Amino acid sequence: MKIAYFIKKSGLSADPAVRSFLDDLAAAGVSTYDVAGGLAPGTDMLIAFGGDGTFLTASRIVCQAGVPILGINLGRMGFLSDAELGSVLDPLLAGEYIIENREMLEVRVEGEDAPAVFPYALNEVAFRRSGAGTLGVGLTLDGAELPTYWCDGLLVSTSTGSTAYSLSAGGPICPPDVDVLIIAPIAPHNLNVRPLVVRKDSKVEMTAIDRKNRSVLLSVDNKDYVLPAGARIKVGCAPFALRRVSFGKSSFIDALRSKLFWGEDVRNSR
Repeated sequence: MKIAYFIKKSGLSADPAVRSFLDDLAAAGVSTYDVAGGLAPGTDMLIAFGGDGTFLTASRIVCQAGVPILGINLGRMGFLSDAELGSVLDPLLAGEYIIENREMLEVRVEGEDAPAVFPYALNEVAFRRSGAGTLGVGLTLDGAELPTYWCDGLLVSTSTGSTAYSLSAGGPICPPDVDVLIIAPIAPHNLNVRPLVVRKDSKVEMTAIDRKNRSVLLSVDNKDYVLPAGARIKVGCAPFALRRVSFGKSSFIDALRSKLFWGEDVRNSR
């Protein structure tokens, strides 16, 4: 078995617990290597050591190759990286895990000044203002034009991303196996604007409208790009899914309660 590992924070490379874990894998006959030099042929799995941000970065390395990714939580939230370092070795070596398919987003930008290549997004793609003032975002859904959103930004999220930026923008919570996209305005200056849930195969187009002709920001998960005023982007599901390793020890509802304190109410403890 060949396992690549990804460590975003340099200090974790020397962490005794991480080094011990990698040594235990080697002692069990598993070949390991640092994926910083590139994904090697024949890799069976990628392990991301860190938090959810590390998992998002690592997912871009393996998503197109179809290599499963395991997130071991060394951060704070641990929603995507939910495996614990001290309890993952034995079930990993025994093959006692499942592979979940998580939808990813593909983004294309129209315009001469647009970057040629964008990474895929596991959580969300967001149009955001680059300065003070309100940004207008024109939205077309499957060819039908919706009223312009006047807001700080507009995001398109997968069901996986429904507990990330979309949640902060007031979007609904969706289990990751629900095949939908969420369109949510960020701080809208309108009481009549609400998040929208659409089919995962919907074709979404967004156009930036800035009255001062300023550039706008495009966020693809945890990576930002500067786009010219009037930029138009197309967002849809990628032609592949991310393969996420799970040990199935907790449900999505369990994660909501333990990580996001879903339903916490002092009255429930009385």
